[in-house]
This record gives sequence, C-alpha cells and structure tokens, in this order.
Amino acid sequence: MGDILHGLPAVTALRAAHPEWQIDWVVEPRWAALLATSGDRPELPRSEQRPLVDRVIFAPTKKWGKKPLSFDTLGEIFVLRRELRAAKYDAIIDVQGAIKSAVVSFLAAGKRVIGHDEPREKKARWFYDVRVPTRALHVIEQALDIAGRIAGEYLRFQTPLLPVSAEAEKWCDEQLTQAAGKKIVLINPGAGWGAKCWPWERYAEVANALAAEGYEVLLNAGPGEEELVGRIVAATDNKARTIVCTIEQLIALTRRISLLIAGDTGPLHLACALRKPVVGIFGPTEPGRNGPYGARYKVLRSKLSQRDHRRLQETEAGLLKIEAAAVLCAATELLNEG
Repeated sequence: MGDILHGLPAVTALRAAHPEWQIDWVVEPRWAALLATSGDRPELPRSEQRPLVDRVIFAPTKKWGKKPLSFDTLGEIFVLRRELRAAKYDAIIDVQGAIKSAVVSFLAAGKRVIGHDEPREKKARWFYDVRVPTRALHVIEQALDIAGRIAGEYLRFQTPLLPVSAEAEKWCDEQLTQAAGKKIVLINPGAGWGAKCWPWERYAEVANALAAEGYEVLLNAGPGEEELVGRIVAATDNKARTIVCTIEQLIALTRRISLLIAGDTGPLHLACALRKPVVGIFGPTEPGRNGPYGARYKVLRSKLSQRDHRRLQETEAGLLKIEAAAVLCAATELLNEG
C-alpha cells in the first residue's frame, strides 16, 4: 500500500504533463482500490472512479510466490505477459524497485524499462534498460525523477489523484453520524511488522486523553489487527471506538479526519496523499526516506533508532523511548494549528 501511495504523485505529475497519454498500472489486486473503485467500468474513459490511469492490470504476485511453479501460476503469468505485450508500451517505469515489480516490467517487453540506479532490491536493476541515478532521499522524489526520464523532463510534486466511491462515501456518512460537530482523530496502531509497532498501551493513553478533550477517536483495524485494536478500545472504556473498513472506505474516512496518528504504515501515507495532518511514530525505518510528505506533519523518532528492514516481531528499542506524552503534545499542536 505504501509503495503505491509513494508512486502516485509521480504518475499524477506525469498525467498532468501529458493528459493525452495512455497510462496503465500493474498492481496487486488487493490494492487496486487505490487506483479505481470496485464499481468502475474499465471500458469507459477516466472518471472520479478511476481518475488517474486508463487501465488497472492485476498481477497477484503474492499468490504466485506461494506456488511459483504450479500450473495455475504459470498459466496466469503467461496470460499477463500476453496482455502486457499486446499494449506495445513505449516505456515502462518501475518505481517500487523490487525484484517482483522489475520482473513484471521485463515481461511487458516495452521499448524500454526505466528504474532506479540503486533500487531497494539490488538485483532488480538487472531488468532495467535505463537506470536513473537520483540524489533525492525521499522515495516520492525518487519516483518523480524516474517518471521524468520518460520524456526527459522535470516533474514537480502533484497531490495524488485518488478515486471516489459513492458507496464508500455513503457508508462513511452513516458511520460518523454520532461524530457530528466533533473533530475526528484516526489512530492506526498496526504496522507491516512488529518492530515498527509502538506499544498498544501508549496508543490507549493517547486515545484516552484525546477523547477526554472532546475529539471523536477512531481506531482503524486492518486485517488481523482486531484483537490489538480491541485491547486499546477496552483500555479507554469504549470512549474510542473500532472501525473496520475496506480500502475504498478508508479513503472516504480519511477525507473527513482532522488528524491521523500512526507508525510507518499505509494509512499514514494515505493521509498524506489526502493532505491530512499526521503524527508519525518511527523506529527502524527512516522518515527522511519514506516518512510523511506533502502534508502537515510531526515525526517522532528516537536517536537510538537505526535503519533495519528485517521483519523482526519485537518492538524496536528506539520506539520504546517515545512516550505517550510526546505523541499527545505533537497531536495537540497539529489540531490547534488546524
């Protein structure tokens, strides 16, 4: 989710510079809602349901990775290869910098594949025809450099275009009926792996304090995070409440919030994409590289934290140095600025 959101500003800038171009995006099916709503009709021109790209093409690489040599996997890869090659792309860009995205780019057999000179996974560069050296630190700026190489131009940051689902908007209005007149704070306590997760007890302390000040406090429970969120809600005596939503619904909900509090995770980057203020609680990942961008934010990170992308489950030592009072202070400042 974060990788797609980090690439969106570059593709939005490319679309703004060249509205007449055909731009397609290959994506894992579970993240397609970041590009088009479930009710989108792909045969129709771009609309608010699919505002950025002409086509969304599915590549279920996570599923393929579980059975890479099965008949079904090989058959689906062949179908994808045929579909991509039929488009005869003039250029293909890989802004993710992963081996799986580089391989998909290679399968398309376009006139040239463009990627980072120093991608996140080093072997990905073997699949690129054009390797773009970039001095930018943040991955959003790196993606702008890579996308700009298509036409040899400088692309300026653009606020991403995200789809609008009428059904999700209606659902959101119903969910927030009791929040009328209140500012909404959304907290996302989960993360991609345990080392990035700030202790749930401290999230509960922050949620309690904000609820006591009159804010509507919602806790987003991603897949498998219901128990984690339930503990926080219980610790607030239900003054905060759980919200479980699809990607489309999360987009609609985030459009209505006044603040998001989270670690380095997809919902934080979604809030930034929608220009919502965020408090980012960072540990083993570097906020200068993949932290908040394009919105008002405050980042908390201990000097003890060091970059470490191993999928460790224990909370990183630096994260444990960040107290609830510091997060609450940052949140209050952003809410008051608003």
